[in-house]
Amino acid sequence: MNTFQSAMNFIGRLFIVALFLPAGIAKLTGIEGTLGYFASLGIPAPVFVLVVAIVIEVLGSIALLVGFQTRAVAIIMAIFTLVAALTGHAYWAAPADAVFIAQLLFFKNIAVMGGLFILASAGAGSFSVDGRKAAK
Repeated sequence: MNTFQSAMNFIGRLFIVALFLPAGIAKLTGIEGTLGYFASLGIPAPVFVLVVAIVIEVLGSIALLVGFQTRAVAIIMAIFTLVAALTGHAYWAAPADAVFIAQLLFFKNIAVMGGLFILASAGAGSFSVDGRKAAK
């Protein structure tokens, strides 16, 4: 990967992190509200699911930011994003007045998954921990 591609890859990772890290921190600082939301969705074992979500969003974001185990982390985050889309943005089951927003959020998640799969395919580039390890 050349310098331009590595730079674009790094910027892309920053933008992905800008979505996930604040969401993870918000869950961490608003645990009760998030548990209530998860319960309203009928998510089983909401405490466990919340812990998993926080770990994936916060630690996964940090890993993407520094480019550590990027391919594996991107795949994990893509799967997480699919589950979030299916459980949290099920527009096909939303009330008529909420379909538009739920559909928009669902397909935003699909697009984010696309970016994560591209990242899984390309790796993190030279501006990363993975890139430094590969250069040795």
